[in-house]
Amino acid sequence: MRTVRMQIAYDGSAYFGWQRQDGFLSVQEAIEDALLDLLGEVVTIYGSGRTDTGVHALRQVAHCQLESGLDDDRLRHALNFRLGGMCVIGRLETCRADFHARFDAVGKRYGYWVETARFRPPLGRTMFHWVRTPLELAPMRDAAARLVGEHDFKAFSNAGSVRPTTVRTIHSVRILARTERVGFIVQGNGFLYNMVRTIAGTLLDVGRGRLKPQQVDLALKSTVREDAGVTAPAEGLYLLRVLYDEPVFAGRDRGAGGVPGAFQY
Repeated sequence: MRTVRMQIAYDGSAYFGWQRQDGFLSVQEAIEDALLDLLGEVVTIYGSGRTDTGVHALRQVAHCQLESGLDDDRLRHALNFRLGGMCVIGRLETCRADFHARFDAVGKRYGYWVETARFRPPLGRTMFHWVRTPLELAPMRDAAARLVGEHDFKAFSNAGSVRPTTVRTIHSVRILARTERVGFIVQGNGFLYNMVRTIAGTLLDVGRGRLKPQQVDLALKSTVREDAGVTAPAEGLYLLRVLYDEPVFAGRDRGAGGVPGAFQY
């Protein structure tokens, strides 16, 4: 028996969230079914956290315990063959026996992608949120700066799983602006249910002129949900990275043929 951890990317539009649920295909179920088909045994995997229906991931982290004679690289290849392409295990490694993807995590980084073209782009419609209203960048950056630090983020969450506290620490909120798109990068020690989507919706409401940047201060102080902005749609949200105190998936990805890609170094 060994403990392995996986770095997983998936298209959230293909699944009804991360967590297994009867009658609806989830990411957890897809990987567990692949393990059952490969190993002939029931294996439970544990993710760093849940993602909702339509939410994407570039580097979700999960772990499980299993018995298999396959080495890490062959195990990864065999699982990806069975997953079919909408979910891909990018890295897989045997780790210390007591590693836990959720409880050992010390933070997460999320991204939210907004297309701002006048007409809705035809490609990848499940991969972004489209906003054609003109946005003012300076007020959005003002509002974003007010979110940084330790605060009670109850106003920026919707009803979901019960948590002992709604206090969280946001390390940074970056706004990346391009000609016809805007990205929000939010990193913190933890997030409440729909917290990042509500932050994105609030910043967009500020950018549209519907809210003043000072509304962020009011919402943090009052903890009343109605004082924050709308909850932005799920399809623009990406789990970018899960943070740990220990090195995970360190170094370049090397297979039997060396480092993949054009630059072999």
